[in-house]
Amino acid sequence: MRALALVCTLSASPARSSSHHLAQQVMTQFAHHQVQGEIVRIADHDVRPGIGTDMGDGDAWPAIREKVLAADILLIATPIWLGHPSSVCQRVLERLNAESSETDDQGRPHTYGKVAAVAVVGNEDGAHKVSADVFQGLNDVGFSLAPGAVTYWVGEAMHGTDYQDLDETPDAVASTTTTLAANAVHLARLLADRTYPAA
Repeated sequence: MRALALVCTLSASPARSSSHHLAQQVMTQFAHHQVQGEIVRIADHDVRPGIGTDMGDGDAWPAIREKVLAADILLIATPIWLGHPSSVCQRVLERLNAESSETDDQGRPHTYGKVAAVAVVGNEDGAHKVSADVFQGLNDVGFSLAPGAVTYWVGEAMHGTDYQDLDETPDAVASTTTTLAANAVHLARLLADRTYPAA
């Protein structure tokens, strides 16, 4: 099985990123279940705005899309900005929207049978709202969600602490990350054996 993490930080590499840090922790948990993973930081690529599979003119999305379609599990990692997923995350969801009209020979979107999960970081409350937004978008375009499909960390309001700067991972975050990985892999294996029927 393969997992792909799309990290939606606003910062390109080599800048440090709490979203990237949490995505790496999720990938470590996936590896415990013999799932190979890859992390792609979207800000490192020229992903054009739009809702097509290829917006032309050097658009980097088609190559990333190939990785999405080759993966059994998709993780979206996003920071919270102004109470919402990052603008980069929104762009990813908009590009994934094209999958609604891309189908297999039985009329099913190629995303059917694939599992999605979400990782959220921020310095204010709002992880539930942000994950709900991303969940809805992912489900709309055909991904399945296992129970406990989000792991997150939010710092105390009005403070500037970053998740990546914590001395150790809080027990609650470690536990949720472990659950996310176990449940996502379990569902992905079930769907790999028996995917959804054609309509």
